Amino acid sequence: MTAFVSDEEPGPRLAVVSGRRRQGKSFLLEALTEATGGFYFAAVEGTQAEALSLLGQEIARFTGASVPLRPQDWTEAVELLFDLAAQRPVTIVIDEFPFLVRGDASLPSRLQRAIGHRAGRYLLRHPRILLCGSAMSFMGGLLSGTSPLYGRAGLNLVVHSLGYREAAEFWNITDPRLAVLTHAVVGGTPAYRREFVADDVPAGLDDFDDWVCRTVLNPMRPIHDEADFLLAAEPDVRDRALYHSVLAAVASGNHTSGGIASAVGRKATDISQPLTVLKRCGLLTVEADAFRGNRSAYRIAEPLITFHHAVVRPNQVRLTRRSNPASAWAQERDTFLSKVVGPHFERLCREWVSWHAEPDTFGGLPIEVTSGTVADPAARTSHEVDVVVRGAVGQDHGILLSIGEAKWNKLMDVRHLDRLRHILGLLAARGIDTTHARPACYSGVGFTPDLQAAAKRGEVVLVDLGRLYGGA
Repeated sequence: MTAFVSDEEPGPRLAVVSGRRRQGKSFLLEALTEATGGFYFAAVEGTQAEALSLLGQEIARFTGASVPLRPQDWTEAVELLFDLAAQRPVTIVIDEFPFLVRGDASLPSRLQRAIGHRAGRYLLRHPRILLCGSAMSFMGGLLSGTSPLYGRAGLNLVVHSLGYREAAEFWNITDPRLAVLTHAVVGGTPAYRREFVADDVPAGLDDFDDWVCRTVLNPMRPIHDEADFLLAAEPDVRDRALYHSVLAAVASGNHTSGGIASAVGRKATDISQPLTVLKRCGLLTVEADAFRGNRSAYRIAEPLITFHHAVVRPNQVRLTRRSNPASAWAQERDTFLSKVVGPHFERLCREWVSWHAEPDTFGGLPIEVTSGTVADPAARTSHEVDVVVRGAVGQDHGILLSIGEAKWNKLMDVRHLDRLRHILGLLAARGIDTTHARPACYSGVGFTPDLQAAAKRGEVVLVDLGRLYGGA
């Protein structure tokens, strides 16, 4: 963004900044406008007339005009914004841009017309316009092939949540086990520490249960209802009951479209639209099975939503009626560990491979990290593989570098290594090249001496919590 707003080339420039709510987009853009002496306007939900009036007032404050400006339409408003940059490149931020388009759908076209001119007086004005919004479905389509602004943006920036290591640092948590548990609840969304729990950080593992009860399970805390708000804030969500049921199904461990449809009591065709919308909103992710190309796994992108649908939503009545949620938490803690923390730990292990593992770890550069299912015809069963790593060895790409198993709360032993070896044998029998594949065990508890000895002989890669949070 610094490079974008510092561009000295004449004429207007356009950028789009998006991301789920609470990630710090507005904080970032306000800091940018302050540092560059730019103009910042945060739209509100309202009529077009109100939006134009508020914008005119902000422009008057910025220019020092004694009388508020009153643009009659967005063509005039865009001209006023461009005039702010008549003498120098000026950062111009329009936050919550979807609110304005909801009031006047022609706004993107009007912007396109102004930005598209590359001659005459348009080259004498140098606005650096940044459009920002949290409605991911809308912002994702703002630069699509059918949008008037297609091909006009010089920057398309998505602000993501903090990585799990950065989140632990942000929450000032040094115990990696506590960091995993906390991240499984609030993820890497920065606002959840400050505004939503008022800097209430679990003091240690002994305090974690109490922290859950006094924050996310406490109806008086804003974080308690945040998951509902994230869904309600998406304009493309129509049947909210169905969408909640879809998210609840995924949180309960249903990751295929067929499994989700069965859980919500609908046909697979009935949930295709909700799945598409939830993906477009950034609330669901989908990844292809590493070994079954016709199968995909849906996962909830925001940990707080998983926690809400696995723990909070089934206990909504008890949590509302009782001032002390400790009894509800005592009954749901095992569900939290199995349905939330276990799968979340697997996700963190995949992220570790993607972002922190050195090429020497698996004998090649990791490029694709997913999960997968391997059929075992002789045993009439199938094996789930938590971490599948493909990458580059020399000039060859797509090489299977590793298959791994992740156990959050279990001491791993040589039986887990034997299982991975068996799966590698099944893959080899299918004609898959496994000559570079290294078995890997990921544990939140640790490994037996026999398994550690196997690691020293180079037979298996071991990743514990210390390595997950501090090693490569």
